[in-house]
Amino acid sequence: MAGIIATVTVFAVAQGLTYPLLSFLLKRQGETAGLIGLSAAMTPLGFIASAPFIPGLARRFGGARFALLCSILAAATLIAIALLRDPWAWMPLRFLLGFFANPLSVISETWLIAITPAARRGRIMGLYSSIVSGGFAIGPLSLGLTGTEGWPPFMIGIVAFLLCGLIVLAVVPRLPRMPHEGEAISLGGFFALAPLLLFAVFTAAAFEQILLSLFAVYGAALGSAEERIASLIACYIAGNAVLQILLGRVAERFGSRRTMLFCALASLAGCLLLPSIFDAWLVWPLVFVLGGVSFGIYTMALIQLGERFSGQALIAGNAAFAFAWGIGGMVGSPATGLAMQLIGHQGLPSSLGLLCSVLAVFLLAERRRV
Repeated sequence: MAGIIATVTVFAVAQGLTYPLLSFLLKRQGETAGLIGLSAAMTPLGFIASAPFIPGLARRFGGARFALLCSILAAATLIAIALLRDPWAWMPLRFLLGFFANPLSVISETWLIAITPAARRGRIMGLYSSIVSGGFAIGPLSLGLTGTEGWPPFMIGIVAFLLCGLIVLAVVPRLPRMPHEGEAISLGGFFALAPLLLFAVFTAAAFEQILLSLFAVYGAALGSAEERIASLIACYIAGNAVLQILLGRVAERFGSRRTMLFCALASLAGCLLLPSIFDAWLVWPLVFVLGGVSFGIYTMALIQLGERFSGQALIAGNAAFAFAWGIGGMVGSPATGLAMQLIGHQGLPSSLGLLCSVLAVFLLAERRRV
């Protein structure tokens, strides 16, 4: 279990680094918010493209071999991004980065859910989300140490991806096999089984990708320095890391569905407050809590996945989660970037708040049907 979580944590370091780093570089080159959002959408587009292939490839080659190959290819792609500073060349490369990185997350989450005892699922998945979020926090926080110029920030991501493969190699003998029991389920079949669960993943993904890729633009419009913006992003992800264990325990006591609704409503409240206190010290605790409750939506979805599915449905569900995550990131960033161009920088909190509102309405409607 420790090896599985460590693998995804190191993966998260690389992912958490690339979004703000490339956004800073594009902003420095004078690119528009729309193009920055479109560029950021290429990585989740890679998630979408790779998701249908993951269950079959993992069963055919073994999860460990597949994860090792993907870690090497992801590192090579990040090297290419560092070598080429053309924004348009980054588009296909960021797509490949998502394509190769996505299986690392899907396979690891399948391993973890498969070995997690039902009675402790909430706290273990909360712990998993917390540790992984810590990895995401280290990514943007490291920019404060390395800066955003030259090779140093890219080397952190490259080494992180390679370290993923080394950790997998170290724990191969103790890793569970990919599940084979049960009837094979396609991604489309899983969407029919759990549409609201996948919309929750979509919401969590869009929220995170929008904030990571466009918060630099939002902060710059309000006169904040790069260092403060990077620190706020790190604070957002730190709140994510610290609060997931607490949310997991809450889910064990009150149920994952009720806790997901709480997370959606709390995220909405945070979006409404953000514009009025961005320049005040209160923005730090607000961003901290917002990070926890917004990603808590995904943690609750993982808990429900383990509660409701097993066998081949489990790996199909994890692949469908990755697909929904990719859709959320791909749609959210460019749509919000366009909104910011049309109505100004407040298009960021407005888009995030609208997203949380829709999820809350769907969850309330489901509770009434049940």
